[in-house]
This record gives sequence, C-alpha cells and structure tokens, in this order.
Amino acid sequence: MEDKKISFVSKEEYRCPVCETAFHREELLSGSGRLIAGEITDELHRLYEPSAKYGVVYPLAYPVTVCPECWFASVDRDFFGLPAQYRNRAVDDREKRFRETRLIFPSADFTKPRELVNGAASWYLALVCYDYYTKEFSPTIKQAIAALRAGWLLDELNGTYPGYHYDWLALLFKKKAQYLYNEAIAKEQTGRETLSGIKNFGPDTDKNYAYEGALYLSALLKLKYGPRTDAQQRMESLSAAKRTIAKIFGLGRSSKSKPGPLLEHARELYESIGKEINETDE
Repeated sequence: MEDKKISFVSKEEYRCPVCETAFHREELLSGSGRLIAGEITDELHRLYEPSAKYGVVYPLAYPVTVCPECWFASVDRDFFGLPAQYRNRAVDDREKRFRETRLIFPSADFTKPRELVNGAASWYLALVCYDYYTKEFSPTIKQAIAALRAGWLLDELNGTYPGYHYDWLALLFKKKAQYLYNEAIAKEQTGRETLSGIKNFGPDTDKNYAYEGALYLSALLKLKYGPRTDAQQRMESLSAAKRTIAKIFGLGRSSKSKPGPLLEHARELYESIGKEINETDE
C-alpha cells in the first residue's frame, strides 16, 4: 500500500511543564514531494501548491507544541523554558484556555492529528501562553508571529470552508499582529524588551528575514490593518513607517546586500505608503 503520510509521531517523550502530562509530539514529514513551494505574498507568507500524491500540506499547522491535556502551548524551543514563577498562573488558567479557544475553534482537539483547525488553534494558544514568559524570551514578537500565522491559517480555512466567517477571524488576528509587531519594535527601541530571545524572525517557516523583515512587516501591517479612525494620526504613523523603510532598505540607491524578495516587497510597500499619503494630502 502506498504511503501517503504527511506527519509522524515523534519517539521523544515530552512532559508538560504545567500539568506534567507525558505525550509525544506530531512532526511534519517534508520530503518526497510533500511540499511544493509556490509564491511569497507581500506578508512574506510562503504558499504551497497541492501535491498530486499528498494533496495540500500546511507546514504552519505543526510548529507549536501543545500539551493535549491542559493546552499549554509555545514554539518547541521554549516549551520547557516556562519561567517557574508563572507555572501556577498557567495551571489556574487551564479552564480559561479551553473555554476561550473553543469559542473560536469549537472542534479543536489536540489528541488528534493536526489539520487546519488544530493548526490555527495552536497558534492562538501560543499567542495566549506567551503571556507566561518573561521579557528575556522576547514574548511580544513571538506573539506577533503567532497572531499572523493564525491569520494565514484562517485564510486557508476560509478558502476551504467559505461562509463560516473565517475571513473575519483572519482579519482580527492580522490586526492583532499589526499591534504586536509595532509594540515589539517599540519595546526593543526603548529597551523594555530585547529581541535577542528570538532566533528566527520568520515570519513563515521557510526563511528567516531577520530584524529587517520584522521592520518591513511592522510597516506593511500598519498600512493594511492599522487604525484609520484618526486621519492625522494615521498619516503621521505611515510617514514614520515610510522613513523607516527607506532607511533600512536603502531605497533610492544600490541595496545588493538585502534579500531579493524582501527588497522588492519593500519597494512596493514604500510606493503604496507614499500613494496613500499623497492621496490624503490632495
């Protein structure tokens, strides 16, 4: 019988730092043509083409480690690093995690294999659980990435199951990501929270666009999903974002050291911000 598996259960035993439940993590199998890379969106999200053999595979459904018993969650490298002073809070919040997650994802179940709903729910749980981490872990930028990835998976859910308001939920998560990206940058610049606790800025799993990518996204998300109620405040915010993009990416002069796709997207973003500013001034 032909093997069409896209994941496997790791032999390594995990023990939850919150409830001490032992479990085994599901891992993505990536070889043998399972992942066929497509285009990169302006949000630096890698799209994948369906495989004739394996169908559609969603790599973003797998990176979060979730305890199947208490639903404590984080990216894998932080799972066992939960600061001791926050363990009791995480224990006390167990029922709250269940209740609030099921309001958004009623069918979430982490005793079953990952798919789109569980994948999106896992990033929501990571977003929530990074409240239990100290500033040395760079929790704010990790929450920003979690919110953005949840939004991407909700986009996929909307495409697969239209009419269930997943598009509205995706927009809410992306607005949350907008706030968190800009908050993370502001905290780093004022010394309130370091970014040294994150090794891979993503924002997707296929490439690390580093700090420059985070700055780009803080500006892009501000343009696409930022507040619009105060016109003057928005123009000031976009003008600052435009200056940052110009400075970081050296727009207007040679920028051979910058990653190609990111530089091209930065040019387009610079022009889009300028267009909105000019239209408002007219």
